[in-house]
Amino acid sequence: MEQVRKIVERSAFGVCSYIGEKMGIATSRVRVFFIYINFVALGSPIIVYLFLAFWLNVRKYLKAARNLVWD
Repeated sequence: MEQVRKIVERSAFGVCSYIGEKMGIATSRVRVFFIYINFVALGSPIIVYLFLAFWLNVRKYLKAARNLVWD
């Protein structure tokens, strides 16, 4: 069940799980905090979320390209 959850989180950008892993807090707390911030800031953190999702995908492709060069 844990593997299924991680696959679903990664396919849904994985921004909250990435932040949670890096900061050492539960992913569910990051998601709840993000939801609260969206209500307070009237949805503007969605732009930050999408930027982070884009950045994580770029990093993933750069790492894959770097591994291909050195293989």
